[in-house]
Amino acid sequence: MTQVIALSIPAILAELSSMAMQYIDAAMVGSLGASASAAIGLVSTSTWLLGGLCISVANGFSVQVAHLIGGGDAAAARRVLRQALLVAILFGTALSALAISISGGLPSWLGGDPEIQADAPRYFFIYACAIPAVQMRQLAGSMLQCSGNMRTPSILNAAMCGLDVIFNSLLIFPQISLPILKIVIPGAGLGVTGAALGTALAEWVTAFLMTTAVCLRSPSLRLRHGESWRLERSCMRKAARIAVPMAFEHSVMCGAQIASTRIVAPLGTISVAANSLAVTAESLCYMPGYGIAAAATTLVGQSLGAGKRDLARRYARLSVLLAVMVMTGLAFFMFMLAPVAFMLLTPDPAVQSLGAFVLRIEAFAEPLYAVSISASGAMRGAGDTLVPSLLNLISMWGVRITAAALLAPRLGLTGVWLAMCGELCVRGILFLVRLLRERWLENSFIKTETKPNQK
Repeated sequence: MTQVIALSIPAILAELSSMAMQYIDAAMVGSLGASASAAIGLVSTSTWLLGGLCISVANGFSVQVAHLIGGGDAAAARRVLRQALLVAILFGTALSALAISISGGLPSWLGGDPEIQADAPRYFFIYACAIPAVQMRQLAGSMLQCSGNMRTPSILNAAMCGLDVIFNSLLIFPQISLPILKIVIPGAGLGVTGAALGTALAEWVTAFLMTTAVCLRSPSLRLRHGESWRLERSCMRKAARIAVPMAFEHSVMCGAQIASTRIVAPLGTISVAANSLAVTAESLCYMPGYGIAAAATTLVGQSLGAGKRDLARRYARLSVLLAVMVMTGLAFFMFMLAPVAFMLLTPDPAVQSLGAFVLRIEAFAEPLYAVSISASGAMRGAGDTLVPSLLNLISMWGVRITAAALLAPRLGLTGVWLAMCGELCVRGILFLVRLLRERWLENSFIKTETKPNQK
């Protein structure tokens, strides 16, 4: 448990910094009114889909690096990194071009009100231009994590939050008042567009720093002169085996969230804004879970690479236990402080009331949500991504979307969040069964020698 906690803390801090950035963005934009929050909320699920595809590509290669580092083969790990850099540049550029091409019509297709269809396309377009940076940041960060360096990605992700605050402040508002220094700094006053530009700039700066850290400063992964950049079929095949199911999983998940957005959109601007801000507020609970999942991926991957299957099993179970403990504790505070959180996120009383109510519903699902997040991270370390993606498909589309479509016309946004709460509980149970049955260990593409104390 000590090593799980030691690796998890930097990853949790990184996720908390990401959560802080979401809170900051939401609060800054929320001060402009419900329409501004709704404009970003309308396209947020689509941006999650793009980010999820970037994560899939990154994990396709970084999990291989974890196995190779665990097996003591740093030279092979560097070969994987070089190939990953080439693929990431090509994929990030292509995905960016695709997203830019659909940015104009996306808000209308999602069913947004006319009052938010001016800001939403601009926000999505600017985010689309930053996708190559998102891809490189995700790849470099996951490579550092899987090599055992959790500290550098944590520091840089926290720095990204600070940059986001600075850029947003300068670009969103017409002026910035600093009473302590008795000065007023002129700003661009770009509103929602400024929020998108601020986030994009923070992504580009962080991507540069993260890529520099892995390529030039990592003891085990930094690039050496004269090493080949040739793409290898075996590496690409392993990357595809991990990344394609993950990409499918993210497409399923975010596709369901986009469908949920279409269900929420007809409920009106207040519901769209409350839904978006409630998702941001909920990240207080689930972001630490993703930090623990990142640590689980590293520990399980390196253990299997070293041939220690029983150790991988223990790390997986300890990671799930830690995630449940952390997220359950945070869920209690989320339930108690939901009204306070919304007072910080928006000045609109109607959005505050509705958002706090639905957020409290979600608190009851967090323990089992923790199981699904951390178990998925552990299975990813073994290269087992296909079955988890199928479990998410069954859960999201078979439970959440079906229930939300039935409940939304009767209960409004409350019905959508009741459906979400039920679905997360079902998903957690499915992943718990998968974890305990241990088929994910059998499906690992890392073949380990069976020893007397191993299963």
